Amino acid sequence: MLELRIDGIAAGHPVLGEIFVQVDAGDRICLLGPSGVGKTTLLNGIAGLDRRLTGEMIRTQPGLRIGYLFQEHRLLPWRTVRQNLLLVGASPREVDRLLEQVGLGGAGDVLPDQLSLGMARRAALARCLAIKPDLLLLDEPFASLDPDRADELRALISTLLDDYPAMAMICVTHDPRDADRLANRLWYLDGVPARLQWDDPLTASATAESLTLRLRALAGPA
Repeated sequence: MLELRIDGIAAGHPVLGEIFVQVDAGDRICLLGPSGVGKTTLLNGIAGLDRRLTGEMIRTQPGLRIGYLFQEHRLLPWRTVRQNLLLVGASPREVDRLLEQVGLGGAGDVLPDQLSLGMARRAALARCLAIKPDLLLLDEPFASLDPDRADELRALISTLLDDYPAMAMICVTHDPRDADRLANRLWYLDGVPARLQWDDPLTASATAESLTLRLRALAGPA
């Protein structure tokens, strides 16, 4: 589905170093690492938003559909939630189904800025799903949400991943507990330039929380 063969030093990239990894259908990856290390930069590269990373470095299967949930909802503020979904190709029937699926069945005809932050993220998630993504990218989806709203969104994403088992996910988060709940694979980015220091499956005996503590200890003080 996706192969990263990033040599950031050779490309003159200011943040990323060597990252060689593959993503397959059904992979549920959480990407952790220190603040500012380049997690969002890597996600933007995968999405094709960083022109310094060429097609030779980001190799995708033909026709790969990518849905990207940014920290900001990035819905068009002058269009209703329903219109935002129609603009990416969803049919009227699909819009109603998707909004129900993310718990916004009654919010289709309101403007995005009339929604709470948690509701706006749900609407943006529905827009991601409207394109029927093969790969879902999530950038700190629980940031700035209160604990109850974060738990609700976490549960929703977990359910959606179960509903679409072939869809791969890469989720940037600062909390290893998100990985233990959502992921079957952990990436850990660290170093200057940033390199992938860890890429392994998560198991009952190798949780993200325990692995992250070990990796932070190995890295030493900032």
